[in-house]
Parts: sequence; structure tokens; C-alpha cells
Amino acid sequence: MEILLLSLIPQLGTILNIATVAIGLGLVIFFHELGHFAVAKWCDVNVERFSIGFGPVIWSRKWGETEYALSLIPFGGYVKMLGQDDVDPGQMSSEEVAEDPRAYTAKSVPQRMAIISAGVIMNVITGTMFFVLAFRSGVDTTAAVVGAVQVGMPAWQAGIETGDRITEMNGRRVDDFNDILRGTALSQGAISIEGVHPDGETFDVVVKPDTSGTRRRIGISPGLSLEVLPTPDPKKFPFAFPGTPAADAGFEPGDVITRVDDVELESYAELQEILWNRRDEALDVQVRRSVEGGESTTSDTITLEPAQFRTLGLRMDIGKIEAVRRGSPADEAGIKAGDRIATVDELRVGQDLDPMQLPDYFGERAGQPVNLMLIREVEGSAPQDVEVTLEPKDRGSWTEPPLFPESPISVPSIGVAYHMIPTVFSVDEGSPAAKAGIRARDTIESIDFVRTDPGMVDAFQDDVFTVKIGENNWAYAFWLMQNEAAGRDVRVSLKSADSEETRTVELTPQKADDWYLPTSRGLRLFTEGERRQADNLASAVTMGWTHAVNSMTDIYLTLRNLIFGDLSVKELHGPIRIATVAFEVAKSGLSQFLLFLGFLSINLAVLNFLPIPVLDGGHMVFLIWEGIARRKPSEKVLIAATYAGMAFVLGLMLLVIWLDLFVSRS
Repeated sequence: MEILLLSLIPQLGTILNIATVAIGLGLVIFFHELGHFAVAKWCDVNVERFSIGFGPVIWSRKWGETEYALSLIPFGGYVKMLGQDDVDPGQMSSEEVAEDPRAYTAKSVPQRMAIISAGVIMNVITGTMFFVLAFRSGVDTTAAVVGAVQVGMPAWQAGIETGDRITEMNGRRVDDFNDILRGTALSQGAISIEGVHPDGETFDVVVKPDTSGTRRRIGISPGLSLEVLPTPDPKKFPFAFPGTPAADAGFEPGDVITRVDDVELESYAELQEILWNRRDEALDVQVRRSVEGGESTTSDTITLEPAQFRTLGLRMDIGKIEAVRRGSPADEAGIKAGDRIATVDELRVGQDLDPMQLPDYFGERAGQPVNLMLIREVEGSAPQDVEVTLEPKDRGSWTEPPLFPESPISVPSIGVAYHMIPTVFSVDEGSPAAKAGIRARDTIESIDFVRTDPGMVDAFQDDVFTVKIGENNWAYAFWLMQNEAAGRDVRVSLKSADSEETRTVELTPQKADDWYLPTSRGLRLFTEGERRQADNLASAVTMGWTHAVNSMTDIYLTLRNLIFGDLSVKELHGPIRIATVAFEVAKSGLSQFLLFLGFLSINLAVLNFLPIPVLDGGHMVFLIWEGIARRKPSEKVLIAATYAGMAFVLGLMLLVIWLDLFVSRS
């Protein structure tokens, strides 16, 4: 009996769809069983049944001595030979059956090894063939380019930046972004990463992944392209955040930005530099637009107005430095995690200088000496004042925004990240917060982003989206107010310094004077993709075989990390999750279909050769024992091992179904 344990491979969900699951599963299992069947016939074994699926037979027909069947449970298949039956393992030690010269058990150990391994070998061959055909046709992938870098995470601390292209991880070549995700999740210990910065300079860093979640992470997301998000229905899924300049500028889904004013663009990194340097200017953006169903293109110029920060008039207190980027000006100046910035160029942070504007302050002083006074806690003694002088790099502010809950604020130009304390330091006179009665020393507990226009569609499904501020979430809530929630009003829950009672106030954010966002101004851009296509058949064979070897390696690394606890079982997927993702990629195209078939083939080959009774690998273990000991295992051993293996496999299947139904994944 062959069991296809699809659930063991976390990355399965990127290429499935319902049609390919149904067709591909049957085809891959057919090839697997065909391998067993063909070699068994070649060895003159009586094959009693050839089944796709297992469990109750729902259709069968007999040709010659063999019954060909379709069975109810589609996650596997089997070839039933005389003298070999997983359901009745006693046959393997039956003397009556053994006397039949065409019985499986009557064949020599090498012949039986050939029969057992034939399915795996067939799947490796056909899997490689599917990969070869896919790469000859051309495969669309996500480029191995870094987009957002999560502030404070290992990649950020190591100095990896937006626009970097990663070329190698732990000596293994990186072809697309999925290789980065797999290389991180399936690693152990620190990771050696090599790559190229946007300016062409190479880098080599060592990153120790974060292990606080269900899998190892370094904190990066895919790079962005110059293509406006090609959403099929902008009314249901907007390509620009409501309330931002891009929402009403005239962009259309699928537009490709080719030029800004007189500057021709080739990458998102170039666009980002312009947005930072000219953040307070209106920009003439030239786009290439598909018309007539994509058969031709036209050019259009769109004016994109600057985006002012939306504020409540609150100046929050600054917290401690959370992280320092290696090799940054801050690192070279001796700044440490745990320090607190007290003054900058003799300006008191909080009183004279809003902590939220420190990224802009340093970014505007690139190449100039800036003096900082730090407060450093010393164990066993009073805090110390530490003075440092550094020169910020020419890196734009807010190019590493707090995109995730608990993210600190990054100052890219000096390489520090700090949290904001949810305590109000001061309130700007005449601001929305002042009019609502918020005062210094009040503590913000939560912020509700409230949809005021029932017809507005933004990034949130609910009319009210709540962010619990806690100790470290002010920066995240503030960034939502500039982008995803730019079209919403705000409801703040807070406690006064002289009262334990929580009160709620409603505010409408106002635009800040002379403070501009150096970002895409609300425009949502598509991830950067690449097409991997072999120039000739020889190249396709090389790419296909490499992909097959990497896939096999990834499966063994997945199992290793599950055993050693570096990968949580919560990352496993079962049939329900697979079907859900299948809907999302139903229009995958021919090359993705071929990759899917290759993926299934390699998984079936590797997983069925694990040393688990009822799987091919378990049978091979018994044959190795027989070859060494010169005798078959006893009937009791065979029966006990078979039932134990069957219980393990069925238990695993129940586990992943339970995970699909009751365990949420981020």
C-alpha cells in the first residue's frame, strides 16, 4: 500500500489548484504503481490487483490475471502481488504461498528489492521529466530580491536591505524567493547569506534566524516591481489605499511605471530613491498600460501628489533602543541595544524633537556629524550618560517602516531601531487630540480604525479594526494610519494618569505641516517576478534534475527539522488546507501544472521510501534484514510492524486534518 503524505511539505500550497490535484494525483500514483507493476511482471510475479487509491473498491475490471481498480481513498495506491499484502502481512511468511514459484515471496531478495524500489525510481524519473518540461516551457517565479525588511529581525540586524538580491544561502544557489524561505525554514544554526546590493556591490553576512514562531525566520518579504497591483476587481480589492494621493490619481490595475518626470526607471529601488528625495513634490509618473485585452499598450502620464503624514497631535515618549544594525554608524559609534536617546544635537527628544521624526532628522543630515546623548543602564549602579558622534548615511527615512505588530521604528541612516512607550509626552495645541481632551501622561491602550463611509473598500474587512497598543505597538498603529487605514477615523481608548478608568475619544487625523511620506503615496505595487526558461533541452535537463535534487533534499530537511523541533507541526498542511489554497491558484497555467506533477512525484518517491512499515521503505528494511540474516522476519514481527506503521500513517493524517480545521496560521 502506498500512502501519499502530502501534508509533510509546508511549501505545497503555492502551486496547487483543484483541477491539478485531481488529475495530477491520479497520474503520479499511476506512474508509481506502474513501476512496481512493470518490474513485478518482468520478474514473473503474479500481480493480483493494480489499484489507484486505497480502501473500498469503487470500480474494477479484470484483464488477464490482474484486476485493475479505482479505490475510494485517493491519497495513494497499491499493487497487490501474490504473497505480498499489507492488509494481511501473514501472507509474506505463508508456506503455502511461498511454494508458488510466481509468488512475490518466492523471488530472490535482489528481485524483490527491484520490485519495491521500482515505484520510487519511476517517480524520480517522471518527476524530473515534469520539471524538465516545465523549465523548457518557462516558469514564472518570484525574484530572489528583498522587499520589506522587518525592523529588528535578524536580516535587518545583519545589514540586509530593500533591493538586495540574495544569490546563495549556506553554499546553495538561490534561484527565486521560495528558495530563501525554504533555505531559512529548513536550516539549522546560523545561515551564511551572499548577495548583491542594488549598486552592484556584493555582500556576505551570517544571520541567526529567529525561532520564536512555528518556523525559523529572518524577517524579509519579496521585492516589489514597478507594476501596479493587477487586482481583477478594484472595487473589492483596491490597488491603492483609500484616502491616499494614489487612490484618486488615475492609476489602473496592471499599469507599469516607466518614468518619473525625466528619470527612466528600471527597478523599485530607483523609484524609492526618488520618492525619498522628492517626497514633498508632485510627480509626473509615466505608465505603460495594456489595452485591447493586452494585445497592445499605450502610454499615459499621471500626476501623483505628495502624501502628508496623518497625525493626531500626540507626541509619545521614546523607549529604549531595541536593536542596532551591524556595521552601521550607530554600531561603529558604540551605541548598544538598551540605550535610550536623550538628546540629539542638544535638542531634547520628546520636548524639543518628536521621537517619531528622528528618522527624518538623521536622514536629512547624511554625511554631517550629529551628536547624541544616550542614557545607558549599568547593572548595579546608576544610569550613565554616554555621548557619541556619528555621521548618518544617505538612506531615506521610513524606507523600513513598522509593517508588523511589535515592530520598532527604524532610523535607516544610522542603523538603530527603538520602541515608543504608549505614554503621552505632550499634546500639540489645537490638534485633534487636544480638542478631545487628551493630556500629557495619559496612557494609550488601544486604537480602533473606524470606517465612516460604508461604501469604502480598503485593506480591512471589518468596519472597525482594533490595534492593542500594549508596550510596543504605537509605531505599528501609527503606520496603519498613513496607509491601510488612511481613509478611516480613529477611536482611542486611554487611561488618565490620575485615574484607572478607561475612556474613549473619537478623532479625525489631520495632515501634518511640512512632514511628508517618502513612500509610494498609497499605491500598491506587485511583487517582482522573473521567468526561468531553459534555452535548450540540455539546459532544461540540467535545471530539471537540479530542481528534483533540491526538492528531495528539502523533504529530508523538513523531516529533520520536525524531529529536532526547528519546525513546528503547525506548519504541516492536510487535504483541507491544500484544497483551500488550490482555489487561489486555479489558473496556474501549463508550466505550473507540470511543476505540480513533478512536486507530487518527488514527494511520493521520498516519503514512500521512509523506513515505515506499509511504505516501500519499510518493505526495503525487511528485505535488507532478510539479505543479511538469510531468513525472513517472523510472522509476528511482520504483523506487529505493519499495524504499527499503519497506525502511525493514519494518525499523521488525522493530525494534519485537525490542524487544518482548528489551528490558525499566520
